[in-house]
Amino acid sequence: MGANASSVHRETRPKLEDIPESCIAMVLSYLDPPEIANLARLNRSFRDASSADFIWVPKLPSTYTYILNKLADQSRPDKGEKDIYARLSRPNSFDGGTKEVWIDKRSGGVCLAISSKAMSITGIDDRRYWNHIPTDESRFQTVAYLQQIWWLEVDGDLEFQFPKGSYSLFFRLQLGKVSKRLGRRVCNSENVHGWDLKPAHFKLTTQDGQHAVSQAILDNLGTWVHYHMGDFVVEDPSALTKIKFSLTQIDCTHTKGGLCVDSVLIYPSSLGKELFSVDGGEVCKKL
Repeated sequence: MGANASSVHRETRPKLEDIPESCIAMVLSYLDPPEIANLARLNRSFRDASSADFIWVPKLPSTYTYILNKLADQSRPDKGEKDIYARLSRPNSFDGGTKEVWIDKRSGGVCLAISSKAMSITGIDDRRYWNHIPTDESRFQTVAYLQQIWWLEVDGDLEFQFPKGSYSLFFRLQLGKVSKRLGRRVCNSENVHGWDLKPAHFKLTTQDGQHAVSQAILDNLGTWVHYHMGDFVVEDPSALTKIKFSLTQIDCTHTKGGLCVDSVLIYPSSLGKELFSVDGGEVCKKL
């Protein structure tokens, strides 16, 4: 008799599956996206609850509609805001594949990358000075490689609708041409010269008068370095922010060469501080 009563008691004990889906969704709404993804694997109830739109709308950047419209494929996923978040969490190309935009999976912060092919580089069409070389070390699969030049000038601009907040810009640069030999990474330093004589100059400006100027001696042979150019602040997320940036070394008393220009990266400043921590041999330099 006692055994039967105990058995009945065990059978009526509440299970995870018995929690109403709306309650699960409410709890999930307070968690970060990676935590939601982990809990969604528990069972079908958690998986279904994790798709509720009200969970994901606050986690999407306020300008996500603008971002979707920038992409080559402008069709919105038809399964809800969770699918939009998942799509934007991956790099998405726009402007002919010369730029990428994505959101940080944990914070939802908007991040961008601008290829060297989207920049104006003095002498880029003259192969005596510059070449575009293929490499799997760039998200764009190509970098601009400087053979030798007297006047180094790399300019770029961007017009984009950012969510409110502070953003940091980085130039991703490397001295030396890297290749693979017998499966090992090898850096050719043959053309590297002139960077120890005078510093390279970085400049950032916005249409509302924000600006940052910095300089650095380039000494990162065989290592990709993210040179922090400066920060800008967005106050009005409904307006387009116009940015101009440049890398110059225009002292014509000597030539310089052997520089790889990959891209310019833009991250929320809170992310930029912890981003390039020596993973994969890459470092960040605050100028």
